[in-house]
Amino acid sequence: MRSQTLQNPGKTHALRWWIGAMLFASTVINYMDRQTLSLLAPYLKITYHWTNSDYADLVIAFRVAYAIGQTLCGRWMDRIGTRLGITFAVLFYSIVSILTPLANGFFSFMGFRLMLGFGESANWPAATKVVSEWFPAKERALATAFFDSGSSIGGAISPFLVLWIYFRWGWRPAFIVPGVLGLIWLLVWRKCYFSPEQHPHISTGELEMLRFENRSEESTGEASKVRWRDLLRLPQTWGIVAARAFTDPVWYFVTDWFPVYLVAKGIDLRSGLIAIWVPFLAADLGNFTGGAVSGYLIRRGWPLGRARKAVVVAGSVGTMLLIPTVFTQSLWLITLLFALATFSYACFSTIANVLPSDVYYSNAVATVSGLSGTGSGIGTIIAMKAVGYLSDARIANKGHVFDPIVIASGIIPTIGMLLVLLLVRNTRATREGLVRTV
Repeated sequence: MRSQTLQNPGKTHALRWWIGAMLFASTVINYMDRQTLSLLAPYLKITYHWTNSDYADLVIAFRVAYAIGQTLCGRWMDRIGTRLGITFAVLFYSIVSILTPLANGFFSFMGFRLMLGFGESANWPAATKVVSEWFPAKERALATAFFDSGSSIGGAISPFLVLWIYFRWGWRPAFIVPGVLGLIWLLVWRKCYFSPEQHPHISTGELEMLRFENRSEESTGEASKVRWRDLLRLPQTWGIVAARAFTDPVWYFVTDWFPVYLVAKGIDLRSGLIAIWVPFLAADLGNFTGGAVSGYLIRRGWPLGRARKAVVVAGSVGTMLLIPTVFTQSLWLITLLFALATFSYACFSTIANVLPSDVYYSNAVATVSGLSGTGSGIGTIIAMKAVGYLSDARIANKGHVFDPIVIASGIIPTIGMLLVLLLVRNTRATREGLVRTV
């Protein structure tokens, strides 16, 4: 018979949500680190005489390291655990951020972006693994939305902090501050984070709830032997990879190029500051909406897979609202359309990030999350190279610089949506206990 606590899970002490808050804070700082360059790009391009293609190469350097690091760090997290793994990752990329002011040209900036990308790549696979260990299935989408929303909040805060520092003290201090924040966060992490079985402050009720969840989701034993090549044979893995490979480039276009895009539209960043942060806040709402709607549908009796896929379909359709921005110069209309599109993207993204913990057992969650991150990185690298090339070419031809890029950004997530519907399903691997039932 279940304990009284399990019958009334609302009475358990919600330590897991404090863990989620730490993941959220880490993601905020992570995004502030990476956003600094994109926010300063319009000014650094003038200082160092970079073309759009030069800037695209700096963005790509980050993405190459990020793509490689996601798979390697995901596997690493599954092997050494999240407490130690996250400690090393945050320490590394915080120091890199603090040292970035030593850069004095294109190649030195590229070196620092490579190191930053590799260090920051651990955040998502590690956070996804923490969620799989600390949250029951019905809460995972909301918990994933919580930590993933840190990217939106980090992106929204960054313009105010980074540009404020830049206009007063120059670009170098703007890179140091996020790195210092990362080191402060790390002190809290080391003091407060342990696995559920080892945490000194977890209540008996919450620990029993998590143990019951783990017992109910135990594999047949085959999952414990899973290898990379075993995972790559599964259609579910490729569906999860596709979910991010065809959607994340849209987000990174917004985060890395939106200030440049606004300048190309003839909008001054001082007057257009609202246009930078509103889409990020909309994405934050999208994170929570995607997680909450999915959880609501599950509580209403929908199968887990169908509840997740419903949000994926709606998110891919809403992202198409980027397309009408090519027809307007209005700052307010551009802001509104980008906000609705990033809201929809974030609904999709939340599900893409939670799928590894839905489909795979704990010892493979970070590995699959890392593989999906590598897919995201490859898609983003291709997209960023295309953005740099096409925008420079259209400047030379005196065309509307970003029109074809924005149209493609609105359409491509539909491919990811279709592949999720086709590939993330119950198969023979489900029956054999290699993956969970969706």
